Amino acid sequence: MTQQVPSTEPELGGVRNFRDVGGLPTTDGRRVRPGQLFRSGHLAHATEEDAAFLSSLGLHTIFDFRNAADQKLEGPDVELPGVRNVNLPLTDPADGSEFWKMVRDGDLDQLRAILGDGKAAARMIGSYRAIITERTAEHSRVLRSMAEDGVPALMHCAAGKDRAGLSIAITLLALGVERDAIVADYLESNAAHRRYKVHRTSSAASAYSPEVMELLSPLFDARAEYLTAAFETIEETWGGVDAYLEKGLGLTPELRDRLRERLLD
Repeated sequence: MTQQVPSTEPELGGVRNFRDVGGLPTTDGRRVRPGQLFRSGHLAHATEEDAAFLSSLGLHTIFDFRNAADQKLEGPDVELPGVRNVNLPLTDPADGSEFWKMVRDGDLDQLRAILGDGKAAARMIGSYRAIITERTAEHSRVLRSMAEDGVPALMHCAAGKDRAGLSIAITLLALGVERDAIVADYLESNAAHRRYKVHRTSSAASAYSPEVMELLSPLFDARAEYLTAAFETIEETWGGVDAYLEKGLGLTPELRDRLRERLLD
């Protein structure tokens, strides 16, 4: 039985960037079915009310794309009765650990050195490209799971912006969602009430000065150029979305059809 999802977006106390991606249009005139595919930031700080709401969605699977370092920083997800939790880290906790330590602890001069002159945005673009080429097994598992029996599903990482954003985008590509709609959904993560709270070790006002926040903003923004870089990587590596899905992710036409039947109206 399809779960009825509230038409208005819920206000969750401890979960940021939650939304249903239902309603997005496909190129062949269909739409993503509401109540089947959700995205959010991590669930580690979910309140009892949040957990009750998430339980009401009838979720089958929660895909957590955080790595061990993320989970140590934020904590494990809340357990929801009857829901299968699948942890598929899309980044290595050792990769960039010194970089992220500097982001949290570094002073202004250090932040200028590692983030200034376009370095922060370039790092994000490189990360998106790497996830596309290096995490095909993980994305294959996600799509296969949903094609078989893994929906309704919720995908999240820490902020629900980058790793979850890419995984949602790949799923939407497989469903044939219009490219502009995929980008528009991705950019929704920039809304003030959705944004991830920046973690800085120092509580001094200077730790959050305008220049510091400007230097950090490329790391915490959802920017169309990041998602575009991922799409370009698919084209450059596989020659197109269909080849990427079939050769890169092993999503046969039969599995893709099954996925579309589960997730599209």
